[in-house]
Amino acid sequence: MFEIVELADGYVGLRRAGDEGEPLIRIKFSREASNYLQESRIEVVKAMIEAGMEIFGDLAEDDASLESLLEPESRILH
Repeated sequence: MFEIVELADGYVGLRRAGDEGEPLIRIKFSREASNYLQESRIEVVKAMIEAGMEIFGDLAEDDASLESLLEPESRILH
């Protein structure tokens, strides 16, 4: 489980629930963007994190596909 938290330095972070250590992700909005977004800022952060996790999942699948192509069994021709 992960949680989105507002950090003391103005960043918004993603970290493991209950972990007080360094966040896995830190996002900082400019003052202008923060003023514009106001309460919607967390919703934007959620969308950004979801998009990043989707891409991360796609990359992991691509890496797994590439690794299966490089396995010795798959390169043997009879």
